[in-house]
Amino acid sequence: MGGIFPIGLCGVFVVGLVLSTIVNGFELDELFFNGTEVLDLDSVYGVSANAANLNQLMVGLTLIHGAAAKGAVCLDGTLPGYHFHRGYGSGANSWLVELEGGGWCNNLRSCIYRKKTRRGSSTYMEKQIAFTGILSNKAQENPDFFNWNRVKVRYCDGASFAGEGENKVARLKFRGQRIYRAAMDDLMSKGMRQANRALLSGCSAGGLAAILHCDDFRSLFPRNTKVKCLSDAGLFMDAIDVAGGHSLRSFFQGVVSLQGVQKTLPRSCTSRLDPTSCFFPQNLINHISTPMFILNAAYDSWQVQESLAPKTADPTGNWNDCKFNHAHCSASQIQFLQTFRNRMLNAVKFFGAERQNGLFINSCFAHCQSERQDTWFSDNSPLIGNKGIALAVGDWYFDRSSIKKIDCPYPCDRTCHNLVFR
Repeated sequence: MGGIFPIGLCGVFVVGLVLSTIVNGFELDELFFNGTEVLDLDSVYGVSANAANLNQLMVGLTLIHGAAAKGAVCLDGTLPGYHFHRGYGSGANSWLVELEGGGWCNNLRSCIYRKKTRRGSSTYMEKQIAFTGILSNKAQENPDFFNWNRVKVRYCDGASFAGEGENKVARLKFRGQRIYRAAMDDLMSKGMRQANRALLSGCSAGGLAAILHCDDFRSLFPRNTKVKCLSDAGLFMDAIDVAGGHSLRSFFQGVVSLQGVQKTLPRSCTSRLDPTSCFFPQNLINHISTPMFILNAAYDSWQVQESLAPKTADPTGNWNDCKFNHAHCSASQIQFLQTFRNRMLNAVKFFGAERQNGLFINSCFAHCQSERQDTWFSDNSPLIGNKGIALAVGDWYFDRSSIKKIDCPYPCDRTCHNLVFR
């Protein structure tokens, strides 16, 4: 139990006391704000949209009633859904589709647990969520996309919308690929077919999903439709952990094998590499033909905690102080994190050289920066040079300028909204 403090340039934003359940390293519970209002812990990472601000736009849940006939159901067999706010004016025929994030489940135990939460069942999903950041309907908060048709597709499969299988004994449906397809079909019937502009986005596990489905999303539209993709905090690296192992690879191997993900992965990758390798974005991004923007923190706080220094790799807790507060890292730990950053930059080197692609890799200890209003577009949002995230993405999408922003190494960036856990 403790507090979580996103640190910004202008001070500390106290989020509150954490009461959370950890299953295989992934949070599954709640956060109390100011001792009264209950928020999802994912809101700290920007992957939930519970509202702490009464002025935020609240958007209702739509269940996809034709999905069950296609076998497109959540882990527990309930209908999948999305939240949809219609565009208007100049954005009436523009569509932003965001795939929700929220970790993965890699074995029967964690998937059985997950199906009793909103991450595995629409029964437990919020009936309304707040649209903030890139989903905001206010021009002063979201200058380029505020009046677009904006959709958040809920995540209830546990494999980044990529699973294809089931486990009858455990009564688990691994139908992420079908959920994605059913959602797209439903949105096409509601006007997305006439789109002149479209952007597929996602944060965290949803950011990985945006990479996996980017070219398929492009294929839904005529050639004259402007279609691009945005992956926020989805650049999960096949990294070496502090014990010299590959903790995240081991975890992903369980996700891929349990949920039948190998059946849906791009052939451009599986013809060269094993299925687990093809769940890592570094092996996918150079073979995606659709223009894509990668937004990522060089010291992604989730990857630091769960991939580089998880409990399995650090049983004595030598990394605990550092991974929950970068200010407590030793010189050798910072050097280890610099090596991780260098490998991330190397992974995007070829991708970034492509004219059509965009990059914004800031040297922050953060995770998910497009859905949080403070990091997406506010008076003290993170900058690289003089460019903030929202304007960088907008400039890239609308071809106003080429965006290839790579920050100098920590600790040079004073604009970061770093996440500090206590």
